[in-house]
Formats: sequence, structure tokens, C-alpha cells
Amino acid sequence: MLLTMDVGNTNITFGVFDGKELVTTFRMTTKNPRTSDEFGVSIIDMIERNRIAQKEITHVITASVVPDVMHSLNSAVIKYFGITPVIVGPGVKTGIRVVTENPKQIGADRIVDAAGAYELYGGPVLVLDFGTATTYDLVDASGAFVAGVTAPGIRISAKALWEDAAKLPKIEICKPQSILAQETISSMQAGLVYGQIGQTEYIVRSMIEESGYRDVKVVATGGLGRIIAKETECIHVYDPNLTLSGLRLIFEKQK
Repeated sequence: MLLTMDVGNTNITFGVFDGKELVTTFRMTTKNPRTSDEFGVSIIDMIERNRIAQKEITHVITASVVPDVMHSLNSAVIKYFGITPVIVGPGVKTGIRVVTENPKQIGADRIVDAAGAYELYGGPVLVLDFGTATTYDLVDASGAFVAGVTAPGIRISAKALWEDAAKLPKIEICKPQSILAQETISSMQAGLVYGQIGQTEYIVRSMIEESGYRDVKVVATGGLGRIIAKETECIHVYDPNLTLSGLRLIFEKQK
């Protein structure tokens, strides 16, 4: 079985594949400092709680945007699984050519999302990832990563509201019953959710118009992507496991 690890700014998302089938997923927070032993024990515990034996994991692939955790995490995989993980980066075949001004600035997570979307849905494809940041990445029909937009994520915007405005409370991020809010909590929810919908529709429309591409498939992923995808017709597919699938597809290209 293949263990995939997507190391993001907020969470590390794990997926276990048996061939092409995603058997299970689980998460742990990224910001808590951990030793290699703590990582190893935690990962094994979560795998076994999902009725997968440690010895069934035969391969590991990782994409990370958080360099600080990589030494401990990789050491844990080597020590507890006896496997040297494939790390998405220079020299790893992804199926995506980055043709932007500075390819080295494109995060591994965005390359993985692009690879997954291009392989699964074809090109041209516009990939939206609603994570800590909200990213919009355009891949052309030949599999070239041609442009990307980075915006604050919904949680970042929400955190800015309640940390920088003394009287605004922490809230659940969800769509309110109406945009015509009549009290503080629903007014914040309306601003965050409808603001993100408006931003999404404008950026998607503008990127497609300026690129001149026709029949662009718009694919969204990320934890809060489901809320936005339900509220706009500009998103064609919501795939919550796109990054994990992208890691699997990239791993298969290394064979």
C-alpha cells in the first residue's frame, strides 16, 4: 500500500491507497512540534485504527510547504516503516511543466494539485485550492503550469477579523441563511462566505478570459472548498481528495 502525506501550513493530511483505491484518510495539525518518534507512533496508531497493518505500507510519497517539519517527519518514516519516502521536488517526475517566470517559487502542493487535476480531468484546467491560502492555478492543454493567483484563505480572513477588531467574536465559518444579515455573527459569515464566492467568480472569469483558453474545466479542492463549490456555477468539480490523488499519480510516474 502507498502512504501519501500532504504537509500543509495548517494540517498534515494522510491518505492510504491500495492500488488506485483511496482506503482511508486522516489528519494531524502541522504547527505542533514533534520528534521523529512522536510522528512515527502517531502515524502508526492512526493507520492501525483504520485496520491497516504497519507492514502493509510499502511506499511513501510526500509533498510539503513546511520545511521545518520535514526532518522529523522523514526520519519517522525511515525509522518506523523502513522506507525512504519520495519527496515531490526537483528531479521528481510530475507530468507538469512549470513555465512561469520563476518555477522554483511554485509550491509542491500546487504542482501536485495541478498534476492530479490534469491527469484526472484533462486540460486546460483551472485548479482552486481552498486551504490556508486560496490558490488558483491554470494548466494548459499540454500540461504546462502557465499562471497562478494566491489570495488569503477564508480562515486567514476570519482570523484577521476577530484578532484585529476587538468586539468581533470567533465564529463558525458557514453560509448564513441570508446575505441580509441582522446581527454580528451572521454579518461576519456573510462577508466571509459571499466575499469568497465573489472573489472566486471574478478571478476564475478573469483568468479564463485573459488566457483565451476555451472549455476550461474548473476543479476545486480544500477543506472549505465544498461550501464555495455549492454556491457557484463557475466550479465544475469539487474533489476533496485531489491532492492525495495527485501524489498517487506522481508516485506511479516514478516507476
